[in-house]
Amino acid sequence: MDNNPTTGQCLCGAVKFRISGEFESFFLCHCSRCRKDSGSAHSANLFSSTAKITWVSGEANIKTFHLPGSRHIKSFCSDCGSALPISQPEVGLLVVPAGSLDSPIDIRPDAHICSSSRANWDEALTSIQRIEGLPS
Repeated sequence: MDNNPTTGQCLCGAVKFRISGEFESFFLCHCSRCRKDSGSAHSANLFSSTAKITWVSGEANIKTFHLPGSRHIKSFCSDCGSALPISQPEVGLLVVPAGSLDSPIDIRPDAHICSSSRANWDEALTSIQRIEGLPS
């Protein structure tokens, strides 16, 4: 366990959490379910079998959706819709959306997964223009 817990929150700040422990893996998932969850090209989730989560505030605001007939689960803030961690102690798994974290992390993504499901527009993105702020 590390001595400096990782902290995070939803966009509106209603739900805040603290994680004690290490992340073991970090995946960028391109499956159609994760693309729908994130509204983007992929989800970015950190995984741990040993880290523990403490809900600092707003636990009553957490809603969880389990896609019937699958293992696909998403937790989110009922006020702002931000993705939140999912703790599954029965299977020894904590899944944390990387974008929900406020603390810097020292783990880099391990892999793009489910890349065969990648959106058709999600290719050669390193060649497109980069703008430091909003477009004018």
